[in-house]
Amino acid sequence: MSTVSPKVTREVAAALQERGVAMLDAPVSGGDVGAINGTLSIMVGGDEAVFNQCLPVFEAMGTNINLIGSNGAGQTTKLCNQIAVSVNNMAMAEALMLAATSDLDVQKVIDAISGGAAGSWQLSNLGPRIAAGDFDPGFMVYLQQKDLRLVLQAANDVKLALPAVSIAHQFFNIVERAGCAEEGTQALIKAYEAQADRQARAE
Repeated sequence: MSTVSPKVTREVAAALQERGVAMLDAPVSGGDVGAINGTLSIMVGGDEAVFNQCLPVFEAMGTNINLIGSNGAGQTTKLCNQIAVSVNNMAMAEALMLAATSDLDVQKVIDAISGGAAGSWQLSNLGPRIAAGDFDPGFMVYLQQKDLRLVLQAANDVKLALPAVSIAHQFFNIVERAGCAEEGTQALIKAYEAQADRQARAE
């Protein structure tokens, strides 16, 4: 259920199958809140009969449970999830930095735009934490970086360019270099604050 390489997942599943062992890959999304509340999204790859047998276990942990395809499909779907998460995080950071450097109240800007087309989970959940100067982790920067490396490896395997993910990964490098690897992923804003010499958050 961890996020790992789709390629390695398929190799492990094949090795287990040779020994008569069935495997599902079932990474999750929803953060610590989803885990605590049992409302995780679970992305599953593997045999449908095995999935149906294990469904009660998944239902104890999550509410959005999807069998995507064969082994590795769950992991690839999770990497797609991490693309959307990280790029939305970057978009949010850029929006909040423009607000801050334009001398606007960052929380008021979040309130104004989060209900429209600009709305996202990141803006509604991480935006207010940035405005309050709260960088406690739901999902840590170094774990996001691990996932983005997996995204870039998977993209390389199929010769796909993902420039936005590459940029997000580089900005998270700045955050890690600043000693914030174990902070929440909202700490991405710190990379923007460093280059703007301006904070988007409470002191």
